[in-house]
This record gives sequence, C-alpha cells and structure tokens, in this order.
Amino acid sequence: MRPLDGLRSLKVKLGLVIVAAVVVTLVVNEIGVALGVWPPLRAAVAGALALAMVQVLARGMTSPLREMARAAAAMSRGDYSEGVVATSRDEVGELARAFTAMAADLAEIDRERRDLVANVSHELRTPISALQAVLENLVDGVQPADPDLLATMLAQVQRLGRLVTQLLYLSRLESGVVPLQREPFAVLGVLEAAAREARLHRPDARIEVSVVPSGLTVAGDAERIHQVVVNLLDNALHHAPTGSPVLVDARLADGSCCELTVVDRGPGVPANEAARIFERFYRSDRSRSEPGGAGLGLAIARWVVDLHDGAIGVDTSYRPGCRMVVTLPGASA
Repeated sequence: MRPLDGLRSLKVKLGLVIVAAVVVTLVVNEIGVALGVWPPLRAAVAGALALAMVQVLARGMTSPLREMARAAAAMSRGDYSEGVVATSRDEVGELARAFTAMAADLAEIDRERRDLVANVSHELRTPISALQAVLENLVDGVQPADPDLLATMLAQVQRLGRLVTQLLYLSRLESGVVPLQREPFAVLGVLEAAAREARLHRPDARIEVSVVPSGLTVAGDAERIHQVVVNLLDNALHHAPTGSPVLVDARLADGSCCELTVVDRGPGVPANEAARIFERFYRSDRSRSEPGGAGLGLAIARWVVDLHDGAIGVDTSYRPGCRMVVTLPGASA
C-alpha cells in the first residue's frame, strides 16, 4: 500500500508525514490524559503509534530507492532483469522511471556489445583461417606460389582491410567525430560518381542513373552521401541477379526533400526483417550462406542519413525485388 503515490511533490509528502506524526502524538496524549494514564506510558504509546504512521505513509517514498539499490547491485553483476516499480508521481517516481529507462538502454548496449564481439570474431576468423591454411601449405611446400593462389590470398587480405575500415568509420560516426561539411551539391554528379565506383568492383554491373529535375541539389555533405549511395549499390548488386539492371533514382519530393531510391530485382527484404537490416552485422537468413559483406554497409548508410536529419528504409511492398528509399531534407531544383 502506497497512500501518498498520487501526490506530485516530495516536499508535500514529507510535510504530511510530519503533520500526521504530530497529530497522532497529540491525539494519543490527550486520550491518555483523559484516561489518567501514567505520563511516560502516554509518551511511549504516542511515539510508537507515530512511528507506525510514519512507516505506513513513507513506504511508497522509500521503497523505490531500495529497489533501485538492489537493481544497481544486480546491474554491477551483469544482470539487467531486476525491475523497479515506479507508481508514485513525485521526484522519486520520476527518478525510478528514469532508472528503469537507463537500465533498459544499458541492457541493449550490453547485448549489442556481445553481438559485436561475436560478429567481429566470426568475420575475422574466416579470412584469417583461409590465409593461415594457404600460408601453411606454402611453407610446407604442398602448394606452389602460383598467381591464382596469390590472388586468393590478396582477396582475403582485402576483405580484412574493408572490414577494419568499415568498423573504424562506423565507430567514428557513432562517436560523433565525423564532421559534416554541409553545402549544396549536385545530386546527379554524386550518383554518377557512385555508379562509376561500383562498376570498378563489378565491371559487368548494369547501373542506370536518373535525376529529376537534372539540376537537383541538396544541402549536405556530398562525400558522405556518396558513401551512402555506394553502400546501397553494393548491397543491391550483391543480391541482384547477374545481368539485371540496378536503378538509382533521385527526385524532388514535397518541394524541399530529395527522395533517393536504389532498386534491384533480387529476392527482396521480408517485412519482418525490414527494421533489422540496418543493424550492424545483421544479415538476413536468405543471405547468411552467401559470400558477401560483413553487414556494415547499411548500418553506415543509416548513420550518415541520420546525421543529415533524413530517413532511410526499405519499401517492403515493392515486388519483385528490393527498393531502398532515402529522404534528405534541404533539396531544391
């Protein structure tokens, strides 16, 4: 029972507890005088009843603090499941609710940390194991150092390099140390440059770029948006059928926003995975068995778009294929 939970002020609660204790003391004393009770006994009874009244009224004021102390001790051991009941509306209740929200955030951060360690270990283990096996064969003389073998080793080293570069870049984005150089830039030039870069890695790629109107500009960091488009193209080309085109489109939307889309004819993204594909290292069940990236490209794209106060998502209703949509503010024709 927490009779004072409805009050919004801790000061008012303390005042009521004091007044209640004084009233109980006076009433008991008066009754004792009327009955002719021995004065020390009257004082003892009044004090006991006053303390009992204080315990009843103050229970809701102190129990959240005790619960937070237990929860904090559990959190120090790595257990974030200890809950805090916050029913009061005063400052202690607000503190309890803030504590509960903080505990949930810490639990999520701890989960992401564990996932990050597990995923990085997995992604590093594959190329390192391949390199170790090849180098052991070379040292033992089992295989000659022919060009094909060296090319395979180079590909594994490049994969490691890309993973480390993406991890460092994502870490800098999350810590806020990557400043944005905001200035108007031509969207067409950025999309065409990103398409050329994507073709360097996939010479057979068919990438079609369209911008309406052709002079569309956006106030933002052209280099960062270039990275977003490159990552989206890399994701699209990885899942698109060989020889099928990937469409990159930008247009003025709502008068002041640039809607940028990257469309491929791949298997698409299931609706239940649409929110998770932008998490670090997340790869859909369909692509887990396929060789490809480490699952950082879309996470980087989301962070860059968020820094531009934009939005990024996947159109799950688009069929067949996948349609990624990026909305950037500050656009003009």
